[in-house]
Amino acid sequence: MTNDLKEIFSARPPAPAALAAKVRTLGPSMTRSMQLVAEAVAGDPAGCAALTVTGLAELTGTSEATVVRTSRLLGYPGYRDLRLALAGLAAQQQSGRSPAVTADIAVDDSIADVVTKLAYDEQQTLADTAASLDTTQLGAVVSAAVSARRIDIYGAGASSLVGMDLAQKLQRIGLIAYAHADPHLAVTNAVQLRSGDLAIAITHSGSTGDVIEPLRAAFDRGATTVAITGRPDSAVTQYADHVLTTSTARESELRPAAMSSRTSQLLVVDCVFIGVAQRTYETAAPALSASYEALAHRHSPRTPR
Repeated sequence: MTNDLKEIFSARPPAPAALAAKVRTLGPSMTRSMQLVAEAVAGDPAGCAALTVTGLAELTGTSEATVVRTSRLLGYPGYRDLRLALAGLAAQQQSGRSPAVTADIAVDDSIADVVTKLAYDEQQTLADTAASLDTTQLGAVVSAAVSARRIDIYGAGASSLVGMDLAQKLQRIGLIAYAHADPHLAVTNAVQLRSGDLAIAITHSGSTGDVIEPLRAAFDRGATTVAITGRPDSAVTQYADHVLTTSTARESELRPAAMSSRTSQLLVVDCVFIGVAQRTYETAAPALSASYEALAHRHSPRTPR
């Protein structure tokens, strides 16, 4: 997968609802001048929609070229298309369909406030991820998983938990899938992969060496490779045939990226699993029924002999 973000997001201009998601997702990987433009359009879509490219450049203290580059990075052919999306986003906000972002969780918040804020952030994260998820890439990943001889999944920390979740789901419908949290085992298993196998790396930052190394080994040996990441321009995508981008709720002192990224990662792996289950329904449905029955039998009272 190339690191050219314009290729990654050039399939078609995102809908207004997806614009805010892409600003949040791509913002950290932008240059500072491009961040200024992105922050301006996300913070005041109505005001920026009324500005010409020159006006927005003057407002943000950047250049017209920077405004155009930012527009293209966000998935729009040019600034005119971005303005139309900004107008649409502003209309959504004015209609009450896009609520204001809640404040960060504070150390003295009540439990009720914590529940409300976390629930909103989780909902926003899921909506952002769904809006920015490339379904063409997702379909390709599903196809690769369906035909794979073996599926290896790499993750570290919280991402390893997501990898284990995906692996156990795939195992329950009869696929051969392994989740590797130990970096040494991940690499030694990756070098055994070949064409027809599938390797999936899960890393929000896209720069976790313990995840990149096994994916690179799998890539070098001809396996189909996938990166699930919140940074589509990061190092891990150099070794990914397919990239699935996740979004993240706003970080705070009490809620670091490892926590907020997990929600979007779980949505993506659930989409992969459901897609595979749909494509293999004739075998997946009986396998799921058998696993449910086995678990039910395990927990049912046993008749004494």
